[in-house]
Amino acid sequence: MHPRSPLTTPLASSCFAFEADFTADLRCIPMAVRRKLDLAGVKLKLQHWSELAEAERGELLAWGDDGAAIEALREHLLARTASLGAGQAKELPRPSGHEPWQQAGQLPEVLAASSAQLGLELCSDGWTALNELQRFALVKLSHPGHEHRNLPRALAEFGLLIKPA
Repeated sequence: MHPRSPLTTPLASSCFAFEADFTADLRCIPMAVRRKLDLAGVKLKLQHWSELAEAERGELLAWGDDGAAIEALREHLLARTASLGAGQAKELPRPSGHEPWQQAGQLPEVLAASSAQLGLELCSDGWTALNELQRFALVKLSHPGHEHRNLPRALAEFGLLIKPA
């Protein structure tokens, strides 16, 4: 087992209401874990996640998100997944600090385009009020090719939707 990493921010283990369908048993990877995976540069497939015991998935959700904890997470997951049926997790480039979800000052084009495609009008200044995990979730939910099923729910949860008059 790995040494426990302390929680360093409330974002590290937060789950959103739009994720409630699958966070009770952690059968899908919560956004808080997906953010840590991106920061660690690790591509963990749903098959990897499913092969982990529920308690271990809970540990990953509770894992800290400071620099040292992210490094420990990377090492842990690369070692842990080597013995899983899905094979070792892939390494990915790490975010440069300039990812759309890391930029609080500007609404990402991908989010604006996906929202427009769904006929949703966004509160333009709402993006700046979001925390990094909320911004991460919205960018991930708005990627092209994503079904966008949870995007309207997330936008509503985060207070970014303008209600029609």
